[in-house]
Amino acid sequence: MNDLMIEAHNLGKRFGSTVALDGIDLEVPAGAILGVLGPNGAGKTTAVRILTTLSMPDRGWARVAGHDVVSDAPAVRRNIGVTAQDATLDEVLTGRENLLMIGRLGGLRRVQARARALELLNQFDLVDAADRVLKEYSGGMRRRLDLAAGLLTRPPVLFLDEPTTGLDPTSRVRMWEVIRGLVADGVTLLLTTQYLDEADELADRIVVIDHGRVIAGGTAAELKAQIGGARLELTLSEAHASASAAIGPFVAGPVRVSHDGRRLRAPVRNAVGLASTVVRALDEAGITVDDVELRQPSLDDVFFALTERPTDEAQDRAEPESEPSDADLEVARR
Repeated sequence: MNDLMIEAHNLGKRFGSTVALDGIDLEVPAGAILGVLGPNGAGKTTAVRILTTLSMPDRGWARVAGHDVVSDAPAVRRNIGVTAQDATLDEVLTGRENLLMIGRLGGLRRVQARARALELLNQFDLVDAADRVLKEYSGGMRRRLDLAAGLLTRPPVLFLDEPTTGLDPTSRVRMWEVIRGLVADGVTLLLTTQYLDEADELADRIVVIDHGRVIAGGTAAELKAQIGGARLELTLSEAHASASAAIGPFVAGPVRVSHDGRRLRAPVRNAVGLASTVVRALDEAGITVDDVELRQPSLDDVFFALTERPTDEAQDRAEPESEPSDADLEVARR
């Protein structure tokens, strides 16, 4: 039996002369979280739009919950929940009224919709705010309500497109707890994010997309291993010409020195007891150390190594904000 709840092969999509997706492959087993990382304009949102039947691929195929996203789009929509980057709830309705409306639109009877809305309001700690209009909600409350709306019909597959964008750190951690609870209940998730710590915390596997292509994939540990082991980072009290030579016997590669000569960085193999050994060697050479740190590689390091730019760099090449084509609209209507 095929336990893949999301699968895509060679998905491609163009907007005029711009290639948004250039043949990506994705697989997500049942009950797992796939983290999809990439800078703005990499193709993440375009992929989600295709997988949720809002857009038609120009090539390739995809299945969600065993249903083809083009030929069996209605069945796909019956099996998914979607939390987009911008909440699509009604500002003038209360939280409870929003959930009731979405439940009814999703085919629930009135009694079912009321019961399910109350259940979700409790689950997402929104009971006290249930009868306040949405425009009075904080950003974190809005995101939780939006996620609750995506779960009204108990879909087995959930797409979260940058669900914590704009949230404060406390609200982000709270949302992570909610997401972990969903997976514990058997929901399959595809999570797009620009936050490397979010993918590190939540995802079972990660794919990195850039310029419409998957450029790397694996677990967080596997991706980190691709760029090597730990790093020794030193800050000297003042620049010293002999510093690199003094630490050379204890490192596993070239020593990189900052422009001011005070900060040194080098890869290391065995980090056990290394910090004190290096400090002693520098002290014997008459070099004073202000700070020493042994750093394991992070997903930020992976991202920079793969894309040659930091995760927080603003991207000029955003995905085109074009109107959907006639073919796309036909898919959405089916």
